[in-house]
Amino acid sequence: MARVVRLDQAAPVRLRAGGDTVTAWAGTPFDVLATRTVHGALEPADVTVPATGLLTALTVERADTVDPGMGGLWPGELPPDEGWTPVDDVPAAELERLTERGLTVARESAGPHGPPASLLDQTVLTVTGTGAAPAVKVPLRCLFALSGMGFLGDTGPDAGVVRVSATGAWLRLDARYGAVVRRRLTTLPLLVG
Repeated sequence: MARVVRLDQAAPVRLRAGGDTVTAWAGTPFDVLATRTVHGALEPADVTVPATGLLTALTVERADTVDPGMGGLWPGELPPDEGWTPVDDVPAAELERLTERGLTVARESAGPHGPPASLLDQTVLTVTGTGAAPAVKVPLRCLFALSGMGFLGDTGPDAGVVRVSATGAWLRLDARYGAVVRRRLTTLPLLVG
């Protein structure tokens, strides 16, 4: 939660219970969702709360049960829980190298509102699997979100891998400490006249 608040102090967090786990979803300034699942219980089973309220409850109260504050509305859609096809695993150290190169370019070309969207949307990695697995184009914004949330952890020689998965409309990067998810395809509403 500290990293969510550091990236966006007004961020909402959606918490969803599933068995003996709670999954937290948060938006990032990179238009990428960050998610992490931990052991726990939640009542009610699906709630949206301010990230700052949840962070305060977790760090100040330090109790078995916390109250994260007033709920709100989640501002968008979540990806499906099922239907993900594993594409391939990528070394975490390689993703960190790509992120560092992207940060260098972003610093050189940033304007008053940060790096241009064209840079963030640039494909920095295409992951292809075998068989029916779709090829997945990973934009720089996903790597910035993965790194900004600290999900890669130590990127030394034993850093491990990041699993790349996809559905027809979504891509997912699962790292050691969490995952980032982004829509691969834009959905357009159909208007029937």
